[in-house]
Amino acid sequence: MSLLTCNQISKSFPGVLALDKVDLSINAGEVLALCGENGAGKSTLIKVISGIYTDVEFSGNLLLNDQSVSFYDLTDAEESGIAVIYQELALIPRLSVAENIYLGHEPTRGGLIDWETLYSDAQALLQKYNIDIDVSAPVSHLGIGQQQLVEIAKALAKDSKILLLDEPSAALTDDEVVRLLEIVKQLREQGTACIYISHKLDEVFQIADRVTVLRDGQSVFTSAISDCDQATLIRHMVGRDIHDMFPYKSHQASDTILDVQDLNVFDEQRQEQRLFNISLEVQAGEVLGIGGLMGAGRSELLLHLMGAYGKRHQGTIRYKGQVVNLHNPAEAIKMGMVLVSEDRKRYGLFLPHSINFNLSIASLDRCSHGGIINAEEEHQNNQHWFDELNVKAPSLEVACKTLSGGNQQKVVLGKTLMNEPSLVLLDEPTRGIDIGAKVEIYEIINRLKSQGKAIILVSSEMPELMGMSDRIIVLAEGHIGGSFERSEFDQEKLLHAAMHTQEVSTSA
Repeated sequence: MSLLTCNQISKSFPGVLALDKVDLSINAGEVLALCGENGAGKSTLIKVISGIYTDVEFSGNLLLNDQSVSFYDLTDAEESGIAVIYQELALIPRLSVAENIYLGHEPTRGGLIDWETLYSDAQALLQKYNIDIDVSAPVSHLGIGQQQLVEIAKALAKDSKILLLDEPSAALTDDEVVRLLEIVKQLREQGTACIYISHKLDEVFQIADRVTVLRDGQSVFTSAISDCDQATLIRHMVGRDIHDMFPYKSHQASDTILDVQDLNVFDEQRQEQRLFNISLEVQAGEVLGIGGLMGAGRSELLLHLMGAYGKRHQGTIRYKGQVVNLHNPAEAIKMGMVLVSEDRKRYGLFLPHSINFNLSIASLDRCSHGGIINAEEEHQNNQHWFDELNVKAPSLEVACKTLSGGNQQKVVLGKTLMNEPSLVLLDEPTRGIDIGAKVEIYEIINRLKSQGKAIILVSSEMPELMGMSDRIIVLAEGHIGGSFERSEFDQEKLLHAAMHTQEVSTSA
């Protein structure tokens, strides 16, 4: 008898069949991986199971212990033992960790919140799952990875029978991912059923007992994880074989676009030096990879190059041979430098607005004459990039918030490339997108190389960094921990360079 069964679940939106007769089941004490490309229907299915979409909004049946159930909201599902950990954090920054964990179901005594019990229960919960976070700390003081662990603790506090995890590791460091997987194993031993959504197939093969694949809203494949391999899983996810995950194109030496020498940058908000003696150069048609652990200074380096972060205490930046000291991103864009931020939803897109609005928002001067926007010219330019980047949407008028992560990222790329840059800074450009969309992004990088663009690629995924870069520089606590030519790429050596912070600091 299955603990949870989804039987022929279908869900439509205007013009889109998001779920098409999906079947899925999970047993107590089992981890079921739910895989598929962005837009395959995974998050929609989670919303059906968790009561966000009521039974009048979809067709098919939900069964708990073989008994048909109907949920009218999220609370209704929670009372039946179903909890969700969403990819998008739902925490209140000014409240403490403990207050966030028990928000809405605080322990009470005499009609008042029992603060002593609340904090002691929160502490006991985190200790049970070996989560090392101060329960009295405001959530706003935590890093994004720790905040994700608090989000996980919120779900664990509900003592649920079924836990739905939607990309729970997307913002976690390697150490935090290890902790997360240990928590999931612990829950399995306790008899909790876990549905685990992830694009990271290495995690899927580490943690899952079975896997179900959704493609175009249909459940197309279910198997014991021991009976399939990554190639089989990818084929079912994208509907085709992907023979070359990293379609690298070789680089021919050319003109130097960016030359950075002895760069030292001070963070005025935190009152600490963030970058130390950074020297690098990037040529036209080259991809320079930037590696390192989270907090090593990778994003800060890109933001400083764009004039958006820190105060330079020392060093020079030459762009096309000219010394520059940029004060804001507008100056950088005007010179031909663009940045694709790691947080596309916060810094890359106006989510409620259309693809048409977002594509041209940073380059309206190119279709404006005498201060008046030529709407027809704007639309033609946008349509070109919409087609060029193969954005999967019915039209340019679709709101960006309705797009899958991969298609949102294509819109961000299109918006930046419409400025016709010479230097493209990519900060985690494939984070949170599926394998098929990743390969499309890699092909876009290759096209940029062939057009003579200089590219800096920041990535936390070592295979991606090694697969697409011509050279790699590894940062360690704001210092350069190592520099590698393509012939020298080795995952162990790169990780060694990222972790030897004390040695780097001593020699700097």
